[in-house]
Amino acid sequence: MKPDVLVTRRLPSAAMALLEENFEVECNPHNRVLTREELLSAVKGKDGLLPLLTDRIDTEVMDAAGPRLKIIANYAVGYNNIDVDAATARKIAVTNTPGVLTDTTADLTMALLLTVARRVVESDVYARAGRYQGWDPLLLLGADVHHKTLGLLGFGRVGFAVARRAAGFDMRILYYDQCRADADMEKQVGATCVDLEALLRESDFLSLHVPLTEGTRGLMGPENLSLMKPTAFIINTARGEVIDEEALVRALEEKAIAGAGLDVFEHEPMIHPALAKMDNVVILPHIGSASMETRTRMGLIAAENLIAIFKGEIPPNCLNPEVFG
Repeated sequence: MKPDVLVTRRLPSAAMALLEENFEVECNPHNRVLTREELLSAVKGKDGLLPLLTDRIDTEVMDAAGPRLKIIANYAVGYNNIDVDAATARKIAVTNTPGVLTDTTADLTMALLLTVARRVVESDVYARAGRYQGWDPLLLLGADVHHKTLGLLGFGRVGFAVARRAAGFDMRILYYDQCRADADMEKQVGATCVDLEALLRESDFLSLHVPLTEGTRGLMGPENLSLMKPTAFIINTARGEVIDEEALVRALEEKAIAGAGLDVFEHEPMIHPALAKMDNVVILPHIGSASMETRTRMGLIAAENLIAIFKGEIPPNCLNPEVFG
């Protein structure tokens, strides 16, 4: 018999086909996140679990699944939704989908940056409303991107990919990371490593690319936001909880910063109501990796991780290989 696998949200068709070829698949039938009660019920007796970032996979879920559960194959690069330590204690492998969404997320980061700087959404709404009466030298003036300073808070895969794109706009590139990049990476994009305070004070555009940890949660709060230029924009395609949204709203209302481009939110899927009313804020529904190619590849990687473990192999993207002794 094929192993039983729970998929908590329908994936692109190629990924679902690979899963159904290899497993008895139970898939969330709803076009929404499973409720806690539905998840706890559906996971019972499963050999594998393929959750999304929206699913909190903790000890309660693992215990509800029972002793047959061998793998949690997360459909994401990040895995802060999973209690990895608890999984390790139960000899459950945890995997993710690294690398595949780097360029897609970097593309969207630049799209957000350009959109908020050049007031693209405002201009679209203005034109669609029939308000355009002809060229006006003062109409919807935005901010240039070329030759400005881009600050990257985090210089991992996505941060570096954004720097490569920004180099094409002749931007001055600064970054702050706990681990300095090697000289060759810096040279490729003309990036300079600075301390956090310098990054915040000098950036015209601050783009966030850090993982969510206890050290980064609420990192962009009142104190750090106050160090930014009043003409600066903040862009977030990382994790919503890195920004204190109440502090961000105050900074925007007080014109302490010029605007924001946000793909993620502190209490996702809820969005602070004040942000939704601001013309100088572009808000997207967490679509950083949302291209057909990338979301399909993520699903195929998750499926390949599942397939590997039931072949008796260590999954290629295992986050806790110690469970295999």
